[in-house]
Amino acid sequence: MTATDPHRAVVDGIALTIYSARTPGANAATPASAETPAPASTDKTDGATTADVSGPSVAIVWPAMGTPAGFYRRFAQELQAAGLTAVVADLRGTGESGPAPTRTSRWAYRQLAASVGTVLAAVRRWYPSGKAILVGHSLGGQAALLHLAAEPGAPVDGLVLVAVGLPYWRAYRRGGSAVLAYTQGINAVSTVLRVWPGWTLGGRQARGVISDWADSARTGRYRVDVDAALPAMRTPVLAISFDGDRYTPHGTLDHLLAKVPAAPVTRERLRLPAVDGRPVHFAWVRESATVAARIASFVAALPAEPSR
Repeated sequence: MTATDPHRAVVDGIALTIYSARTPGANAATPASAETPAPASTDKTDGATTADVSGPSVAIVWPAMGTPAGFYRRFAQELQAAGLTAVVADLRGTGESGPAPTRTSRWAYRQLAASVGTVLAAVRRWYPSGKAILVGHSLGGQAALLHLAAEPGAPVDGLVLVAVGLPYWRAYRRGGSAVLAYTQGINAVSTVLRVWPGWTLGGRQARGVISDWADSARTGRYRVDVDAALPAMRTPVLAISFDGDRYTPHGTLDHLLAKVPAAPVTRERLRLPAVDGRPVHFAWVRESATVAARIASFVAALPAEPSR
């Protein structure tokens, strides 16, 4: 299969880069006029064509805090080469999903999770056949999980968490007290300034996002009212963490997975090759062939009728 050039679309202010899988005989859908981004708040699905029954499965990728969609280009191409259509979103306020947060920005985790649902609905209209999975990295994985907790009937077949973890300070084998002090300090600064400037972490962020993040680091729970709903979630999960990831070490993902005891979980702990001093939390994106292969195998094994 030859990789195809990506298309672009905007759904309710969320910018998407679409790497369509082109398999022989498949007529994968793409948004009409996708080469021209729609104005913010425009849903491009009104002009979308539809896929036939042989359409490919779709992976909707949600990035880490402050990380633009373009950073995931190589990962998306690996998914594309594995036979999946990859739709990479920019989180609200990041990359092309602007504008950047200001002191008047009011969004938080709840709004990030709602964006996941809006984009998922649009992608399912573009690609009504094939399986659909959510792939989240770091904060993007938390947003995807929160959406599934809030919407148990969401039209999704599986969830992939890559380098995701609830940053609960007690879940760190080393340096937990420093994590607590660091997260609460960032929250204090964003409260005073009414926005997080992105000085040491995560780029510029709305203070609501930082507040929810810091609260989960302190309590080990989500402030938004989903902890009670998570145990009922039955969506299959592929959960991947990496040796040497100091941002989301294995224990932080295990703490998060303990909240979804009813979900069938495939748990993998991977070791990256030499990363040349780059943080493992991000280095995997540049060495993502193994992760993409694991995801393709996970999708192939998913049941025809999703469990939610």
